[in-house]
Amino acid sequence: MRNPIIAALTLATLFGASAVQAETTVIRRDAPDTVVVDRPSTESRTVERRETSDGCSSKTVTKENDVGDRKTVTKESCD
Repeated sequence: MRNPIIAALTLATLFGASAVQAETTVIRRDAPDTVVVDRPSTESRTVERRETSDGCSSKTVTKENDVGDRKTVTKESCD
């Protein structure tokens, strides 16, 4: 008489444990890909400054790397 009761309780325990595991949610997030930008080994820079008689001045910087990419930035200021 005890064996069927013990078997029933064992089955109920196993099914209850599997039901608890079924409710567990695991969220995994992958890290974003890393972007690596190689800087050019050589770079030429040209700086040009101009001043006018009315107190304004400008500065132009041009950078060019060995690949041929060129960037020019100009800043102006008046006192």
